[in-house]
Amino acid sequence: MVMTLDDTKRMAIAMQLSEMKALQQVLISNEQKFISAVGDSEISKRLQDMLQDDQKNMGVLETVMVQYGVKAEAKETFNEYMQQIEKLMSGDKLTIYEKVFQHELLKHQQVMLGLIIHKAAQKVGADVEAAITPLNTVNFENRAHQEQLKGVLEILGVRELTGQEADQGLWARVQDAVAAMTGVVGSAVTQASDKSDMNLQDILRMDHQKVVVLFGEIEQSQDPNKRREYFGQMYKDLRAHILAEDNVAYPAVRGKYAESDLQELYSEQDSWLPKLDQMRSMDPMSEHFMNELRTLREEIMDHVRQEESTFFAAIRDNFSSDQSEQLATQFKQYKSKVQDEMAANPK
Repeated sequence: MVMTLDDTKRMAIAMQLSEMKALQQVLISNEQKFISAVGDSEISKRLQDMLQDDQKNMGVLETVMVQYGVKAEAKETFNEYMQQIEKLMSGDKLTIYEKVFQHELLKHQQVMLGLIIHKAAQKVGADVEAAITPLNTVNFENRAHQEQLKGVLEILGVRELTGQEADQGLWARVQDAVAAMTGVVGSAVTQASDKSDMNLQDILRMDHQKVVVLFGEIEQSQDPNKRREYFGQMYKDLRAHILAEDNVAYPAVRGKYAESDLQELYSEQDSWLPKLDQMRSMDPMSEHFMNELRTLREEIMDHVRQEESTFFAAIRDNFSSDQSEQLATQFKQYKSKVQDEMAANPK
């Protein structure tokens, strides 16, 4: 019996990630509209900073979704809700104050989506937690945005209701709240992932770390269903990683890295694809399966050591930071394409 590659819990988290992405697009669209509509230079500047954060966080979300490795569409009802929001934000039925009020509620929704995904990951598996770690940055910044939007709302609301200016001291309270949150979680969250454009080595290293976690989860579990779930995830992750390296990472460094060493890397990982297919037909509780798993782990760990030493050095020595970040983007795009194909044609 061939193991299934889909797990309902992982698919549910993937759906929530898709909904976060759809909501992030609406948040960006809203802020672009607000900047020119508020008629206040200080508020416009704060909204511009918020927009830059949200555009960066869209990149973080896309990275998380690729690293997570499971694809699912947002619910149709959620997409319809987003379309209704965009229609309201583009129309003239709401005042600018009312639009920003709704925007703050959407920020709260985004915060809760991110927190729920984080909590769900703790129940599903350590590999899921590893994949979604950069999401902490998005969650933190959305909390900070909520505090800033409270200040914007007070100013806009008082103006609309009275025609007078609100107490500007509110900005200080907002800054205090943001600073307090930074003090609690900023060093743990924002320092590790303060940009959306990671370089190729960063992305490859994240893949390596996740597969190590999955090997550990399979080996430690005595539940056949959990072993199937973990192996199914590892199968998808390794397939996407191998094909993206074959088509993006390795061709990019051809000529800048010893051809014999590069061919060894190609050959090693290409041999894992048929082995993974064979393992899908095995009983995950059998000794045969576990022996194959241990052999595969040993081969992959040797491959990782070689890649993270000499191959990473070849990238570092021959590509600028911008070039390496561009390669990371191409690598993620190729992985996403493979993941889409697997989602469209489940075996």
